[in-house]
Formats: sequence, structure tokens, C-alpha cells
Amino acid sequence: MRKVILVGWMMVMVMSLSLFATNLVVRGSNTVYPITQLWLEAFKEMDPEVVATLEGAGSSTGIRGLFNETTDIANSSRFLSAREIEDMNQAGRYFVSLVIAYDGIAVVVNKSNPIEEISLETLKAIYTGTINNWNQIDPNLPSGRIAVFSRSTASGTYETWSEKVLLNERMHPSVQVVESTQAEVENIRRNVNSIAYIGLGYVTDELKVLRVNGISCTVDNVLTGLYPISRPLFMFFDLKPFGFKWPDQGVVSDFITFALSPKGQALVAQAGYIPAYGDK
Repeated sequence: MRKVILVGWMMVMVMSLSLFATNLVVRGSNTVYPITQLWLEAFKEMDPEVVATLEGAGSSTGIRGLFNETTDIANSSRFLSAREIEDMNQAGRYFVSLVIAYDGIAVVVNKSNPIEEISLETLKAIYTGTINNWNQIDPNLPSGRIAVFSRSTASGTYETWSEKVLLNERMHPSVQVVESTQAEVENIRRNVNSIAYIGLGYVTDELKVLRVNGISCTVDNVLTGLYPISRPLFMFFDLKPFGFKWPDQGVVSDFITFALSPKGQALVAQAGYIPAYGDK
């Protein structure tokens, strides 16, 4: 009997605690995921009652989550599309955009590949299928069919790549589409003939980063606009649940304030990206 009473009391305590818990759902960009992961770890230390859900399945997924009200915040490595803005207006919604960091899309190959740089024109030719062997780029490179990897069309990184590299032409069907940046990284590590594009935060010493048009993918070159495949990173949230007024309290307000604070921006740099606010 005492055991039954004890179990019942514990269940009541758990239910009581859950009533005071504050839920926060963040969905979207795979690129922004490592930044948000660090933010949430630090944020939950400040407020242990927060119950956070973080998913990184692509920028479009996060923005769809705002439309169907399954996320509080949408991470995105691109701005809203013209169609999304139109749908937002028709639905009587207002998605606030916040630039939270800057990123360069790094072109990476296996470390054993002797290539050091590549042009935007050559990258386009590889991804549209005109070039399919390394020695077509340079006869001094070893002969080997290029294993080409890309993020899916739900990814904001893909959309930036399509705009800045493919010039909105279609990728060749032979390009291997993967659902996460980490999958790209693993394929580059395993395949000596591979090539892919990833956000700066995923670059490690296990990969070789190529210069693009002779420009290295560095913090300074991204900030000055010299590196040709650069972009801002965003968070979006909907003003409708707040009566179309800026939220000055609650978990969404607190999280945004933390993300843009000096401590939050320091975590952007820790994740390997470029802070939007601060020195770099």
C-alpha cells in the first residue's frame, strides 16, 4: 500500500512540474542547427524549466512549421521566398526576420585530392553534368569520376548554391542528394573522388577546403563580400500569437534576446560561424 501511495505521489510531482515547464520548439536549417544547439544548452542552464525541441531538417521545413504552427522559431539559411511572403500575407501572418550570423559555403573535397582551388564556372559544370572527371578540370589531376554530393531542395544551403553557383539551372541527375550536412561530410571523408558544399561550422581538419575564384573561405573574406558564396543566417518567428506586437516577455522573447546578446553571439563563433553582432 505504501508503495502505491509513493508511486502515486511521484506521478503527481512529475505532473506538477510539467505544468510549470515552458516549451520551446525550434525547427529548420541544418546549417543553423549547431548554433542553436549551443544556445539551447546555455539557455536551459539559465532557465531549467524550459523544455526545448530542436530539429534540423532544412530551412523550408522550419518555415512550413511557422505556417502550420508546429514551431515557435524557424531557423533558416535563406530569406523567405516570394511565394512564402505571398502566402504569409494571404494568411494574415507576419514573420519577423532576424539575422543571427553570417556564413560562407565552403567547397570541400577529400584531403588526398591534390586540387587547391576551383572556379564558380567549373563548379557549375560539375553540378550540371558537363564535367564528370577530375582530369577534365586539370590534366595534372588524377583520372577519376567525380562523386558529387548536394543537400536536398528543402535546404536553404541548396537554394543559395542554386542561386550563386548553378545560376538556377537544374542539377544533373547523377548528383547524390543527402538530407544532412553531416552526411556530406562523411561521404567526403570516405570517397577520394568526392566534392560537396557545406557551411563553415561543419568544416574540420579532416576535409580540404578549396579556394573559389582564388578566394579563401575565411571570416574576413565572408564579411567583406570577397568570398563569392556567402550569406546571412536567419531566425523567423510569427508575430500573430503576440497580437502583432513585439513580445517583451515569455520564452520566445527571452530566447531571442539571449541569441542576440554578447554571450549568444560568442556561441555563434564557437560553432564555427561569424557573429552578426560584435567585432566578428
